Amino acid sequence: MSDVKRPNKKAQKSAETRRRIRSAAGELFMEQGYGATTLQQVADRAEVAVQTIYFVFGNKRALLKEFVDVAIAGDDQPIATMERAWFKEALATGTAERHLRSHVAGTRAVLERVAAITRLLEVAVASDPDLAELWPQQEDPRYVVHDTAARSLMSKPGARLDVSPERAADLLYAVLSPELYLLFVRDRGWRPEEFERWASGTLRTQLCADRR
Repeated sequence: MSDVKRPNKKAQKSAETRRRIRSAAGELFMEQGYGATTLQQVADRAEVAVQTIYFVFGNKRALLKEFVDVAIAGDDQPIATMERAWFKEALATGTAERHLRSHVAGTRAVLERVAAITRLLEVAVASDPDLAELWPQQEDPRYVVHDTAARSLMSKPGARLDVSPERAADLLYAVLSPELYLLFVRDRGWRPEEFERWASGTLRTQLCADRR
């Protein structure tokens, strides 16, 4: 008799329902805004009953939070950005330039998913200030990620000696911002890979020593 456990069909069905609701909500939030989206509209698009949404998520605020959190992470696993494989792999590189390339590539992947959501969230919080309490942060989490990367990057061979980790963190935070990404990619029509090359080249000049 095999010891391999069979997939729990009930759990699989519940997870699929959750994903379907989250996807429907995300589409509607992006199309018409958080405030204008009703749970009935979400239910209709997800093809579930409104009561199911209440049972799974509790309320619209919790639904928005999960949509944003999953977009940032790229999946629904409860793993923080700095525990993600791409971030750890960047930290493990041996030179400042390799670390920078890896960090820019990983951040670009995040920006592709979340840049447009940033504005959605700003408007949502402006209309419902209690939403901000769903992300109780003393510090900007995006800055914390870049600051951690900068402190590691600037300690490696090939980093500019005249640039402090604090200045490096500021440069990563600014150049790899959702606002700048949207300016180039959405407004000016750059391809995401073009933005990545530009950001990597710009930051290399600022943070890495001249290789000549």
